[in-house]
Amino acid sequence: MTSRRFLQLDVFSPYPGAGNPLAVVLDAEGLDEAAMQAIARWTRLPETTFVFAPEAPGSSYRLRMFSPQKEVPFAGHPSVGTAHAVLEEAVAAPVDGVLVQDGIAGTLPLQVDGTGAARTIAIRTPRASVAEVAQPGDPRLQAALAGWALGALPPARMAGGRSWWVVELRDEATLRGLRPDWDAIAALAESTDSMGVFAYARSTGESWDLAVRAFVGNGRRFEDAASGAANAVLAAWLDTRNALPGNGRRYVVSQGREVGHDARLSLHIDADGDVWSGGQVQTVIRGTLDW
Repeated sequence: MTSRRFLQLDVFSPYPGAGNPLAVVLDAEGLDEAAMQAIARWTRLPETTFVFAPEAPGSSYRLRMFSPQKEVPFAGHPSVGTAHAVLEEAVAAPVDGVLVQDGIAGTLPLQVDGTGAARTIAIRTPRASVAEVAQPGDPRLQAALAGWALGALPPARMAGGRSWWVVELRDEATLRGLRPDWDAIAALAESTDSMGVFAYARSTGESWDLAVRAFVGNGRRFEDAASGAANAVLAAWLDTRNALPGNGRRYVVSQGREVGHDARLSLHIDADGDVWSGGQVQTVIRGTLDW
């Protein structure tokens, strides 16, 4: 066995316990794919990431990320959390405020602002596109959306790293009161090769601009506490419809309250149309992993 630095983090979290948990294994050299999958299965967290020395020119580090079931090409909260870990443990330092992550999705920049507990990190997410726009009466959607009071924009399936159906609800109270039909959401996810339904509603009088809920029906069925990638494809969809909330193409999202969390995500669409997804990260556990 080898002792490797290990952190457990809370991502998109203004305080410990609010966000999405992540395990990060530093000094991952020597671990093969089977070992990484075994560790991810053992941590039983949504994702576990493994940090290696950089290989791609200009990159700060290389990473691989695994859910308990399989390797994940890209996800937002593991990317943002891993950047926090390499900064905390002095594995890499930003250049002009930017780290560069090298992974299956390619090299992606992360903007680092501030230091310590107030530091925010945002990743430029892979480009998303509209795969299809549907009507609520679409027979594929009827069961999953049965009884939902929908908003102004039509449901759409977005492709970008992972594929999601984005569905607007009439208001935040309606969104928060949803009781998903998991069998119907799983059937929709399977039939359309998507993750499931990412539901959203506009907020008024709050410190956030949107409230969202992520119903994952692909494989393990669960509601995600905080999803950087899903929020990024939603931002891309809203941008195509000139329907972004907030000011200056920036807005804040509330996610996770319905599953006992209280995450905050910051979204920004830059002048090139790229979506940046980020927030704060809290270090909860720091130690070593013997594996």
